[in-house]
Amino acid sequence: MRGSAAAVPPTPKESVPMTLRDTLEQSAGRLGDKTLLRYKRNGEWNEMGYAEFLAKVRNASELLVGICKVRPGDRVALMGANSPEWCVAHYGITSIGAIAVPTDSKLREQEIAHVLSDSGAIVLIADIKFYSTIKDLESSCPALRHVVLIDNRDAPIDFGRQRHVKYHDFNKLMEATASAAAGPSAAYDRYRPADTDIAAFLYTSGTTGRQKGAMLTHGNFTSNFESLRDAIEIRPDDNFLLILPLHHAFAFTTTLVTPIAAGIEISFVESLRTISENIRETHPSILLAVPLLLEKIRDKILANIHSNKIASSMWRLGIRGPIRKQIAENFGGRIRLIVSGGAPIDSQILHQLEDFGLRAREGYGLTECAPVLTLNPYDQPFRPRSCGKVLPHVEMTVLDPNEEGVGLLAAKGGNIMKGYYNNNAATAETFRDGWFLTGDLGYIDDDNFVFITGRKKSLIVNREGKNIYPEEVENQINRSPFILECVVLGYHEPGEPVGEHVGIIVAPNEEAIAAHEKATRKKLSEDEIRDLLRAEVRKQAQELAEFKRPRRIQVRWEEFNKTSTGKIKRYLYAMNETSL
Repeated sequence: MRGSAAAVPPTPKESVPMTLRDTLEQSAGRLGDKTLLRYKRNGEWNEMGYAEFLAKVRNASELLVGICKVRPGDRVALMGANSPEWCVAHYGITSIGAIAVPTDSKLREQEIAHVLSDSGAIVLIADIKFYSTIKDLESSCPALRHVVLIDNRDAPIDFGRQRHVKYHDFNKLMEATASAAAGPSAAYDRYRPADTDIAAFLYTSGTTGRQKGAMLTHGNFTSNFESLRDAIEIRPDDNFLLILPLHHAFAFTTTLVTPIAAGIEISFVESLRTISENIRETHPSILLAVPLLLEKIRDKILANIHSNKIASSMWRLGIRGPIRKQIAENFGGRIRLIVSGGAPIDSQILHQLEDFGLRAREGYGLTECAPVLTLNPYDQPFRPRSCGKVLPHVEMTVLDPNEEGVGLLAAKGGNIMKGYYNNNAATAETFRDGWFLTGDLGYIDDDNFVFITGRKKSLIVNREGKNIYPEEVENQINRSPFILECVVLGYHEPGEPVGEHVGIIVAPNEEAIAAHEKATRKKLSEDEIRDLLRAEVRKQAQELAEFKRPRRIQVRWEEFNKTSTGKIKRYLYAMNETSL
């Protein structure tokens, strides 16, 4: 049953304004040498305690102020893989009132240049492997004055050369400023931000065009931590597994800010290839991931079951306890919660993970909301098709609902950004009467669960005025084993300026097609693969209302271009007039 247009959750605990620095200091003062970070170097696991981490943060603040002349309000960009140094640098930046600008290193060069130039970053802290890229971008970043390179033990770089942009060795600067950082006039002690000060510019990896810098305050992040703390049970012995890139808001808030503020442990994975091994080595209790990773986990578990005749037979017969026990052991023996975020997930994957004995829940949020807005409660039965319940300390409503109760989802709360940096027009478009407009269409039921039906900007309206949500069609078509992924788009027939038809671009699942060829002992031509995919689209579309079924079907022979969180960049694609 669809509920009222507005829904306000209870607030279990009073929210106290804090900065990122406050949460670190409180945890370090309370926990001292308790392990905060666990990470692998040269094949060996290392640990860093809370007190040691705070000391390094003080040191990073000192080198920024003393060597790079950073002051409160200045922007300092970060670019590199997850590492203790990245975490130290971020807290070092924000602890003195400067603004961190986490940058996705997988962006194209012109996109990185846009982030650095638009933010006005005067310092860039980056992994050594991006040295050549940074050199090529210097002329496009007029405000940039210093580049501090991490892990440059064998780097052939002349740090002594003087140029418009000065290059430094992170480790050497940390050594050179360690004494001052521990002294009575330390930079860390001279500058202290307020909870209303901006902590970061997070550039949205949106699907609709050029990135915009969301201005998020210290209070935005710590408010979101409080919401998560009050929504789930965080135990003193919990261990969060850090998989996702920290430049993304979901990973930053849930697997760095939250564990630090709660005083628990964080374990780094070495790479996506070593996740299984690292899970067995670190025994995490909470895992946060994007849907693509959870889909791969699901597929690997299924493959392991089917490859073992005894296990496969037991599973079919409903004798699943021993298999679930083995799955739990393969996940380190302590996993009690898996959360999917960053993009929508097929509910079937969550159900299957649950069936394997892995408690899995979906959350929903946006970069501009620091980022989490909803989470399916882990202590309640899974709610099909819902992206979760509105978090404590967050308010959500439905604006302009239609007769079915579907409208534009909007949010309020201490976690909502100040606006977009240097973009007043975009900021004005994103707020209405104090409400942040998510751009998502959906409804909220009587139990405060949120259901998303589509994106406002991707909504297709046909000639009869019927609304078609592309995501609904895509979820159905993606059920075909022969289709890897798809994009549903609206298009106009020649001579029909009003009203759209439904078109679809599909990419083949090469592995499934290869298996089909092996089973049928027939090699398919490209034309035959096209025919197979089109037949699959029509087959799956039978489950949809006729007006939602794609009329044009286009085949793409490679995966779609995606954002860092796996969302397809819709704006890059359009239907060909010749598509069948």
